[in-house]
Amino acid sequence: MLKLLIPILDRDGAPEAARHGAFLFAEYCVSEVEIVEVLDDVGDDRTAAFRSLAQLRLGEKHAMRDALLRTRAILDDAGVPYTWQRVFGRPERVIAACAERGHADIVVIDASRLGFFRRWSVIARLRRLTHTPVTLLQ
Repeated sequence: MLKLLIPILDRDGAPEAARHGAFLFAEYCVSEVEIVEVLDDVGDDRTAAFRSLAQLRLGEKHAMRDALLRTRAILDDAGVPYTWQRVFGRPERVIAACAERGHADIVVIDASRLGFFRRWSVIARLRRLTHTPVTLLQ
């Protein structure tokens, strides 16, 4: 049985990856899903000059909370056992570290709302940083 890692990279969540995980669970291919809510370091861009880091992190958490709830609702409806965690850092490095630490068998990324260059850069960096297979869903 496989263990899936589903990262939530943006405010849209990962509904396609959650549906894919639910389908694989129904087909008895997946035993557990791990959801990783990846929050970028907010101090890396120019908005940190105008607002405090605490305000920026709070705003990011609220926006990502809705994405997490949508993704979790899909898995709850299908009865999929899952765990989730919130991690700050560069998305590719965080996903690679979580895949290695959590012993995930496959990383499933919902790339349906990512642009071409973002999609390409995510997959290129992940393939370089981790030995875990990575699947992009469109």
